[in-house]
Amino acid sequence: MGILSGNPQSEPLHYGEVYALWSYLAGSKAMKASYQTFLNHIGDKDLRHLIEESIQTCQNEEKRVEEILKDNGIGLPPTPPERPLADLESIPPGARFLDNEISYAVSANHALGLVTCSGAMGNCIREDIAMMFGEFHLAKAQLGARFLRLNKEKGWLIPPPLHMQKPEEE
Repeated sequence: MGILSGNPQSEPLHYGEVYALWSYLAGSKAMKASYQTFLNHIGDKDLRHLIEESIQTCQNEEKRVEEILKDNGIGLPPTPPERPLADLESIPPGARFLDNEISYAVSANHALGLVTCSGAMGNCIREDIAMMFGEFHLAKAQLGARFLRLNKEKGWLIPPPLHMQKPEEE
């Protein structure tokens, strides 16, 4: 048996794992706060459901990461305050986020989360931490696919110029 080949939970975290966990937690807390704010601006019920699911996913992931950081004596990043609910009609039209803008922003956040989780998995030497980021990656990929489908169904997706010309085959 080599070094670091026992129970992963009893192995020390290396600095890259600490940074990945801490920064992931900080980012998740910030995203959750923005999603809570977005809830006040949403008119579409399907989008609202996906945003609520994204908030729940953030909360579940945060609990897992916080537990690991606490168990290893690492201070937690600050937590933004919970956002209050507001009446959609009380937000002036020019000050509101539009549903498609919210969907774009959250879709981009999920894409960024995929990259973040992949990088963390690649830097881990503790299998339990790598597997946890793998689970987070899968959840983001699934939510991202659902946002893509919603964007297409609602007509919110604006594709880049499509390449329609193909070289002639000989």
